[in-house]
Amino acid sequence: MKNFKKYGLLLIIAMLVAFAAACGNGSTDENAGDDKEGSETASGSIVVSGSSAMQPLVAAAAEEFMAENPDADIQVNAGGSGTGLSQVSEGSVQIGNSDVFAEEKEGIPADELVDHKVAVVGMTAAVNPNVGIEDISKEDLKKVFTGEIKNWKELGGKDQKITLVNRPDSSGTRATFVKFGLDGETPAEGITEDSSNTVKKIISETEGAIGYLAFSYFTDDSVTPLAIDGVKATDENVQKGDFPIWAYQHSYTKGEAEGLAKTFLDYMMSEDVQTGLLKDQGYIASTKMEVERDAEGKQTKK
Repeated sequence: MKNFKKYGLLLIIAMLVAFAAACGNGSTDENAGDDKEGSETASGSIVVSGSSAMQPLVAAAAEEFMAENPDADIQVNAGGSGTGLSQVSEGSVQIGNSDVFAEEKEGIPADELVDHKVAVVGMTAAVNPNVGIEDISKEDLKKVFTGEIKNWKELGGKDQKITLVNRPDSSGTRATFVKFGLDGETPAEGITEDSSNTVKKIISETEGAIGYLAFSYFTDDSVTPLAIDGVKATDENVQKGDFPIWAYQHSYTKGEAEGLAKTFLDYMMSEDVQTGLLKDQGYIASTKMEVERDAEGKQTKK
């Protein structure tokens, strides 16, 4: 009888220990799951390249993203839209940024790429502040860039020789400016620079210089943005379809975005970036546009 009571007591103790262990393990698993979910951050490494018009936005977004996700590394390079499209097509970068539709670039397998329209950017002619004009007709703009007008005094400005500052053929900014600012006419020979930052610097330091830049580069008075046909180069005029020179800011991936590339692009399209950082950096949210364009350049009201 004593042995029976002894074994019974041991059995009860064993059952209580097993129950406590089970409860403890369940609590640990639940807490571990909560900790994992709470501490989940993006990680890995990707390279983004292409449009210099997009670079300020993407670089700023990458900086904020990496601050929130210290295990993620996002390298943002410029080089022009053609470079971005070529490199993402080849698979040498994970995201290729472009001011133009992939369909517009010869030799790019557009059907293999997925388009993410992260923003819209306006562009206009930029001049040295001392040329003496702030507005130009589109017809005169074409004459300036094709070399027909060679001195600013012909347009009521200073007696200064006009110096053209162009982007290379691979540039999406150039393609957009030529298509919608010059109606497809080819610019005359001039200084050619790969980077919008360098173009801005040259214009600011060269008497009589004119080039073209995205609105996002007009952050100070070192260069003057030109109104065209009396319409000022503002976000509001682009949104309404009144200002002619603008482009989507495309981020292309080869196939559907995956991994860190997808997480970063989702972040780019998030409310915080679209309504905050994007505007702060001088870009326009696609959702704010009252007009839209297709790859052929046809503009229609939404």
